[in-house]
Amino acid sequence: MISKTHPVTDLLALHGQLDNGQVKLNLTPAELIEHALSGQEGWLADTGALMAYTGKFTGRSPKDRYIVADNATKGNIWWGEINIPFQETHFDQLLGKMISYLRHRTLFARDVYAGADSRYRLNIRVYNTLAWHNLFCHNMFLRPEKDEIEDQKTDFTIICAPEFEADPTLDGTRGKNFTIINLTKKIILIGGTGYTGEIKKGIFSVLNYHLPLKENVLSMHCSANIGKNGDTALFFGLSGTGKTTLSADPNRNLIGDDEHGWTNNGVFNFEGGCYAKVIDLSKEKEPEIWNAIKFGAVVENTRFEQHSRTINYTDCSVTQNTRTAYPLYHIQKAIIPPLGTLPKNIFFLTADAFGVIPPISKLDTNQAMYHFISGYTAKVAGTEMGISEPQKTFSACFGAAFLPLHPTKYASLLGKKMKDHNVNVWLINTGWTGGSYGTGSRMKLPYTRAMITAVLEGKLDNVTFKTHEVFNVAVPQTCPNVPSELLNPRDTWANPLEYDHKAHQLALAFVENFKKYEDFASTELMNGAPNI
Repeated sequence: MISKTHPVTDLLALHGQLDNGQVKLNLTPAELIEHALSGQEGWLADTGALMAYTGKFTGRSPKDRYIVADNATKGNIWWGEINIPFQETHFDQLLGKMISYLRHRTLFARDVYAGADSRYRLNIRVYNTLAWHNLFCHNMFLRPEKDEIEDQKTDFTIICAPEFEADPTLDGTRGKNFTIINLTKKIILIGGTGYTGEIKKGIFSVLNYHLPLKENVLSMHCSANIGKNGDTALFFGLSGTGKTTLSADPNRNLIGDDEHGWTNNGVFNFEGGCYAKVIDLSKEKEPEIWNAIKFGAVVENTRFEQHSRTINYTDCSVTQNTRTAYPLYHIQKAIIPPLGTLPKNIFFLTADAFGVIPPISKLDTNQAMYHFISGYTAKVAGTEMGISEPQKTFSACFGAAFLPLHPTKYASLLGKKMKDHNVNVWLINTGWTGGSYGTGSRMKLPYTRAMITAVLEGKLDNVTFKTHEVFNVAVPQTCPNVPSELLNPRDTWANPLEYDHKAHQLALAFVENFKKYEDFASTELMNGAPNI
């Protein structure tokens, strides 16, 4: 378990350096909303949700996220473009400047925790200069009971002050905005940005460091649900692959939609809420999210319909990355506390715009580790001038931006847990069939749902499988409620030779991408590669 100590004696006894009454501690959602409205931080929508803007930054800023490099972290962190080292002296200097700045501000403080499994619980104290940010933290983290708060010792402290900006010439930052994680002093500093995702992903990065390294727990960027028979399923996938949609199954209960840990006993949610995209949201397409946006929820960077307080979810004039944050208890079929059994089936979701990957295939352990570390999907070029081909995207472990350790650490741990717990892993292509984007067509959602349902109900346990000639994965030849001709992608192309060419192109892209991991990869991991 992560050590139970006060980080830097509770941020250099921050309370003692502030005026009495300056810190508003553990306010209720209603009180925070009142402060947000009176402070002109946001507006109340007709659903009761609080709508606010994040300012200049409407998404994370990966190039401005740092980890302090010290004697404890230097040999463990996967340093590079994702984990940018930051000097201890610069951190201490910036911390002192932030504390001086906060002495003259009203702060909203909150005691929360991450990790629904009590053995791996990380107690967190958050300081926000904005009331609506503190409401976000109430929604997204797990909430201790009143009798727990008095005895809760802080394991990690977050200071988030969007109005405070760094001086790059003095503070060692790239720009005025920053997110700096100090894993030794157990502090996260966030300044110059109002995007709340930096808060939640900062703690996710902390858990991704501690849990695999010290606890042998696999931390995962995935959604999870559980069936009536107690069978847990995990869904991995990058943006646009259908992770949130496919895990929101009316016949199953939600454990969580984004961050989980896998122990030797089961799966647990790191969070106490959901942070969902709402661009083009409709009640018909995603009723669970639609109904969750009520009093207590936060909505970011959306707009109202003219002369109303009705949110226009089609309006992307601020950003395409419009979002909502709400507590898990706003979801009718959510599991509280968010704990699951050992996973029985894992789904890797990819939206392959090249029309190459089979709509469903089964992976052996080596292939699962390889595809996990590859984290592949493809994005359609859209309207950008001069680009007509889909764009390949690889993100290690389906969340490279949040991995402090080398990706092979997580992939190896996945392989071990697959063997220990006899877990099935399936690769699901929610992308194109019958040709690449522009020629073929998008796989119909009812077919994808039927494939996943067939897996969860055990209806593919005894069907015939065929090995894919390039990716070596096992492709079922029949699946209930899915036309058999869709299952083998080569058969859906008008010209099979064109399919072969495109398949080998994609396989080569996998191999090229994997070269950056080869020096640390095991033989088993390398054996999961496709044929060239």
